[in-house]
Amino acid sequence: MTGGGAAAPVDPSNRRQADSWDGPGGDFWTANADRFDEGVAAYRAPFRAAAAIGETAHVLDVGCGTGQTTRDAARAASSGSALGVDLSAGMVELARRRAEFEGVPNVSFEQADAQVHRFPDGAADIAISRHGAMFFGDPVAAFTNIGRALRPDGRLVLLTWQPFDQQEWLSSFVTVLADGGPVPVPPSDAPSPFALSDPGRVRGILDAAGFTDVQLDGVRESMYIGPDTEDALRFVAGQQAGMLDELGPGRRARALEALRADLDRHRGDRGVVYDSAAWLVRARRR
Repeated sequence: MTGGGAAAPVDPSNRRQADSWDGPGGDFWTANADRFDEGVAAYRAPFRAAAAIGETAHVLDVGCGTGQTTRDAARAASSGSALGVDLSAGMVELARRRAEFEGVPNVSFEQADAQVHRFPDGAADIAISRHGAMFFGDPVAAFTNIGRALRPDGRLVLLTWQPFDQQEWLSSFVTVLADGGPVPVPPSDAPSPFALSDPGRVRGILDAAGFTDVQLDGVRESMYIGPDTEDALRFVAGQQAGMLDELGPGRRARALEALRADLDRHRGDRGVVYDSAAWLVRARRR
């Protein structure tokens, strides 16, 4: 497995993302790695089916986080390999530890900005990303670079969110926590969870980056937030700490009570769950 070392170069357009993912944002994800994986667990089987990784494949996992998808890929490519890259040193280190603990020998991880990292040309058969490819400052440059890492006719498979208004989980949280104020909708044309939510924009980016046969298929699954209301409240309050910090004490207390009530309304036999919707994006390098 790849060891540590100096952080790789970051493109200036990605500096703010790097400061977040290799800072407080990444720290929160690392500390809650299991919860994040559990949250999107319903997408795990559709994503693996779309990737259809063969036994001898060499896989690049972009924005791999703490590495669940990279380890899944390595197990499928039992006579091949899987490399996961992410901006977060903390998540990459946890990914390494988990791969070692789980006994996955053909996987490696690097802290890297996939927009500028010098991947070996044509070494990968497939590039994948589960909710990790929406944060590039220059997505055309990023996917062009990822394309260089693929062999000719190599495949790209992404899981990306559909538009904000299709995400009951996030739209509910930020509406409640806005406490009657403006709801902060993440942009769909700039680095954000929804930067690859518009099919036309996705096709335009991938076409400009040298991909063809772009296909988007919608998938709707439940998002798991927590086993009970209080646990879910702690998790969401931590995830949305920035919004809460902007409220005064009185508004903060009111917003948290409203969030608790909303989470409780979504509590059932499986715990607290909300609706969500994603795109499975498939393409080939020209």
